[in-house]
Amino acid sequence: METSMYAKMRVGIVHFKAFPGMETGVGAIVETLEKICADEFWTAVEVGWMKDFRVRNTARQLLDQSHLSVAYATQPKVLTNKFNLNSFEPKERNAAIDAVKSSVDEARQLGAEVVRLIAGKDPGDEKREEAKKLLIDSLHQIMDYAAEDGPMDFTLKIFDRDIDKKNLIGHVGDAVDVARALRPDYPNFGLLTDLSHFPLLDEDPDVSIPQMKDYLEAVHLGNCAFRDKSHPAYGDIQPRFGIPGGETDTPEVTAFFKALRNNGFFDKKERPIVSAEVRPVIAGEISDVILANAKRVIRDAWALSQV
Repeated sequence: METSMYAKMRVGIVHFKAFPGMETGVGAIVETLEKICADEFWTAVEVGWMKDFRVRNTARQLLDQSHLSVAYATQPKVLTNKFNLNSFEPKERNAAIDAVKSSVDEARQLGAEVVRLIAGKDPGDEKREEAKKLLIDSLHQIMDYAAEDGPMDFTLKIFDRDIDKKNLIGHVGDAVDVARALRPDYPNFGLLTDLSHFPLLDEDPDVSIPQMKDYLEAVHLGNCAFRDKSHPAYGDIQPRFGIPGGETDTPEVTAFFKALRNNGFFDKKERPIVSAEVRPVIAGEISDVILANAKRVIRDAWALSQV
């Protein structure tokens, strides 16, 4: 008997990827967010930077009406401004810490239950261990700041290292090192892995998920293209599922669901958020159709993963 996916996870969508242009913190944020809030398929949404406090107030009212679980992603603010939580320059690192602290405040204004974090650039083999220590210290400071105002969960998102974002975190071993250092003091901290990044990292979910399972709290479902540098979606762009030249379609999402299930991800006390991170990339692609594509793939992959 097939188990409903809604019994095992909260099915989310990354708002600022589904509707490109929102990463800058301005634009038709409320209008596009309303489309997600009105769509009963989604039970969670991941929002980002909203520069104008009035926009945040309106978005909060909309989210309160929607009954969606809300996550706040720091990626738009951090990547747009090139903030680096593991910078070797104290001034740069402190600026990044302050920026993420302000994101925690924004997350509370929006009613978010979790903040998605991102490491900075990978400095290379010789300085990587030192950079990890700086990142851990930065995350300590951010989570201590958050604790002053009450509960808030945090996840560190795993990115690619060699192709596009060239992020410190990174390969599974480095992600687990950071989580292992923080979890004893911060049980509200965990990892977020993204299906679209496994090909970019040359990692296999069946191998990596068992290594991170004790810390894995959320996942993103996405696609990538990296074999042809002339591809319009080359790198960490999150094109639609099934795009020609891409790495991910229904079979890969199905296998990913199976790997997550086999490692206890869907047995958590509170259902984890599993969000699609997809966007229109090629001329003529439309956000609403890309969202419909994602919904079909998630539904089909879940059903097939139960067989």
